[in-house]
Amino acid sequence: PAVNRIMVRARTSHAARTLRKARIFAITKGFRGRRNNCYSLAVRAAHRSLQNAYIGRKLKKRDMRRLWIQRINYGTKEHGVPYAEFMNRMVQNNIKLNRKVLSELAIHEPRSFQWNLLCEAECVEKGLACRTGCHPLTNHLRHSLSLPRESLSAQDC
Repeated sequence: PAVNRIMVRARTSHAARTLRKARIFAITKGFRGRRNNCYSLAVRAAHRSLQNAYIGRKLKKRDMRRLWIQRINYGTKEHGVPYAEFMNRMVQNNIKLNRKVLSELAIHEPRSFQWNLLCEAECVEKGLACRTGCHPLTNHLRHSLSLPRESLSAQDC
């Protein structure tokens, strides 16, 4: 005869439940009100905080790039060169400095930044493309900023 067998649901063990709650409470530690010690509220708060942390990591990259561009822009305007023209010259002259390094130069080493502008202007006037070897700035920068060689040199030179 066929017997209906009902499967009994396996319940979560006490240890597993305690660990799961501990993980949530660790995330919500320091939150205000009942969101740090009431599990049902803490779960929602933890989920939201993790979402906001993810979004914040993306926004941080955006904000830093905007900050670097502003710093370079102020540095180039001091010498009468628009930012767009400066970056165009950087590409034309095959100078491979990223915006982060350029902003550090504009702030901490304004003379090196000015020299970079002047070198680019000379190369544009002569119609030459700057090669990595003609930049005495390259070695000075690499040592002062502790950068790897690849970040300052052109790959095809």
